[in-house]
Amino acid sequence: MKIQLTEILKPQGQFWQVRMGHNAVSFRTEMEAKQFVSTLQRRLQAPHTLPARPNVAV
Repeated sequence: MKIQLTEILKPQGQFWQVRMGHNAVSFRTEMEAKQFVSTLQRRLQAPHTLPARPNVAV
């Protein structure tokens, strides 16, 4: 998954946006955004197990 961190400057002020594909999450500070990215990357890299498929006779 591509994760992109961008600084956004608007007349209302500055904020940070983390984009993950078509989804985006905004944060007030760069530190909050970087913490979110770090947590997201750890979760994506964590081992995941798939549930077992039940044996179903057809």
